Amino acid sequence: MSRRPALSHFDDAGAARMVDVGVKAETVRVATASGRVVMADATARAVRAGKIGKGDVLGVARLAAIQAAKRTADWIPLCHSLRLTGIEVDLRVRSRGVDIAATVRAFDRTGVEMEALVAVSAAALTIYDMCKAIDRGIVIETIRLDAKQGGRSGTWTRARSPGHDG
Repeated sequence: MSRRPALSHFDDAGAARMVDVGVKAETVRVATASGRVVMADATARAVRAGKIGKGDVLGVARLAAIQAAKRTADWIPLCHSLRLTGIEVDLRVRSRGVDIAATVRAFDRTGVEMEALVAVSAAALTIYDMCKAIDRGIVIETIRLDAKQGGRSGTWTRARSPGHDG
């Protein structure tokens, strides 16, 4: 029977703690996350055409993603503040929604997975907020880590599953 790895965010007594990364090497860290905002086709067309009354949905969502990635330690209690070196946000309007991908880079002692996930989350929530007045049925789906590089654990990429587009 294999042992489950220890959860590093808990001390021996089970109390939450922030992991000490001081002895870890600074390396290039990269993570990509993605998600999707599902909406009515008419809402997606309005987003694409820039016809949402609150303004440029994609532009505001991109800025929200960047801002949130930079403030991840404020969102997630046990995350370290990192020196981010780059954030890329890709927003693609599809027939029934918006696909979101965020890639975050840093040169630091711990990974940027949470920053990429927070970026996608903030973009999705911003899209929801800007479109909810015309479409109450919007759903935020499948926010997930797709790939990470750097650090002791090296490179990891999500395997594509049959019938899944992304």
